[in-house]
Amino acid sequence: GVGQDITKIREVTDEHERIADDLSRLIETANAPIFGVDVSGMVTEWNRKAAEMLGYTKLETVGKNFVERFIQRENQNSVADVLQKALSGKETANFSLPLLSKHGQRYTVLLNATPRRNAKGDVTGVVGVGQDITELNQVMAESKRIADDLMRLIETANAPIFGIDTQGKVTEWNAKASSLLGFTKSETMGKSLVGNFITEEFKDSVNSVLKAALMGKETANFEFPLFTKSGERKAILLNATTRRGADGEITGVIGVGQDITKIREVTDEHERIADDLSRLIETANAPIFGVDVSGMVTEWNRKAAEMLGYTKLETVGKNFVERFIQRENQNSVADVLQKALSGKETANFSLPLLSKHGQRYTVLLNATPRRNAKGDVTGVVGVGQDITELNQVMAESKRIADDLMRLIETANAPIFGIDTQGKVTEWNAKASSLLGFTKSETMGKSLVGNFITEEFKDSVNSVLKAALMGKETANFEFPLFTKSGERKAILLNATTRRGADGEITGVIGVGQDIT
Repeated sequence: GVGQDITKIREVTDEHERIADDLSRLIETANAPIFGVDVSGMVTEWNRKAAEMLGYTKLETVGKNFVERFIQRENQNSVADVLQKALSGKETANFSLPLLSKHGQRYTVLLNATPRRNAKGDVTGVVGVGQDITELNQVMAESKRIADDLMRLIETANAPIFGIDTQGKVTEWNAKASSLLGFTKSETMGKSLVGNFITEEFKDSVNSVLKAALMGKETANFEFPLFTKSGERKAILLNATTRRGADGEITGVIGVGQDITKIREVTDEHERIADDLSRLIETANAPIFGVDVSGMVTEWNRKAAEMLGYTKLETVGKNFVERFIQRENQNSVADVLQKALSGKETANFSLPLLSKHGQRYTVLLNATPRRNAKGDVTGVVGVGQDITELNQVMAESKRIADDLMRLIETANAPIFGIDTQGKVTEWNAKASSLLGFTKSETMGKSLVGNFITEEFKDSVNSVLKAALMGKETANFEFPLFTKSGERKAILLNATTRRGADGEITGVIGVGQDIT
């Protein structure tokens, strides 16, 4: 017997088999769709993820032509080209492969197509490893939409907006900035904002604000002047916000400005902001009060004194809730003040007040925390709007509306209403008793379609359409048929119905039975 020691061969063979098994399991259990084709384009691999995503089992795919059976006609040529390149030994990376599942759901897969070779190095097929980027594409499309919306918002905003990059060069200059300052977008883009458009005396301070924003420290309400192309001075109140890229890295600054030139012309622009605020509170045409952390009055402006009859001297240092709020409302008002003292603002709180002379008022109040330079809450400032008269007007309007509804319902004449689609919105008791149709049988149904005979549909429709365009019709005669088939001659006034803003909301028809 002649022997051959094949121990090493077996070890190598076993290792190759183990690697092949590992690769097979890796392909099958991978969390990415993987498929393989042979040199004829027939499917040889179809892993679990591909089956799960596209709905075709391995049994349904193996041995089938990949391109002809699983790729939509409009994409077959491009996919075939990628496979042909791989079969000629050229890999393709990041090919966007559109796929349609068995159940009609569209997917986009980012594909790497790699030649598959035998032991001799000959290409025996292609293996494709994909990444499902369907959701990513949707997110990117949504991000693009948001970015486009933001660009339109910036461009069309009614406030001057500019942007700079990390070098301080202009990257944004919206239409309002152009109209306000006289420099067109093309005149500013790529130029140093501070170097070209800020006067010498303010270059350092503006530069500091922008540099801070470029380090992530945003600035609100920074006041500085800009000079227009023609030399006119504009006072701008600026919010400088850090602009970041997709990875969070700082890419520049976006500045949203407010032209406060007119305000500064009216007030003394050399006064401190605190003095301006004090005068504003005192002379505001709205009642304004302030309390400290103990609830004692610190502000009581002229309008509050005029409305409630208590002078500033009578209120400052007194407990606001205990001295000036009625007992039944003290808890709710104290809650609002406590929230503001804990840093939470309250908007549109309905505050009942009783004046020194017994007159009742209702004030719509915004309660805002007052802070010191360190940001600590030092009290509350409340800005009110006297809605006493508004509430009375609203109550009167409601009463009139209720009266009108009762009038319509109890009127001794048939009254109906339609919306802009011609569907019934009103059908009073007289209409029900005259025609035999109850309100529930008519509401929401087409008046012309359901309750007018064929020969009069066109003419009635014309009258209603005219009224819906604001052209009212008086004494229009037409017949209506009752539920039991009896003919009724009706003389109609068709009146346009309008909403609170004057927009046409329908038609109200008041009839007279002239049978």
